[in-house]
Amino acid sequence: MDLAGLVPYAEVVGALAAVLTSISFLPQVWKTVKTRHADDFSWGWLAAFGAGVAMWAFYGLILGAPSIILNNILVRLCVAVMAWIKFTARR
Repeated sequence: MDLAGLVPYAEVVGALAAVLTSISFLPQVWKTVKTRHADDFSWGWLAAFGAGVAMWAFYGLILGAPSIILNNILVRLCVAVMAWIKFTARR
């Protein structure tokens, strides 16, 4: 199967994937913000997931792929919000 003909659509597919994965994460972020409760998220998960999406954003920079860059920056911001809520709720 020759996929070379799909290369022009790669950014569109990447952008659609980015939108869908970001949208799927937003309800959990919204619930965390609304309830101010993040005990269900371990610090290890927040750190590993946050580092992973930061690395994906860097990878997007290397490739020059806006959909990878923007999606992962937005998801990283969401993780930062969740970590902030977890940190401040303990006080």
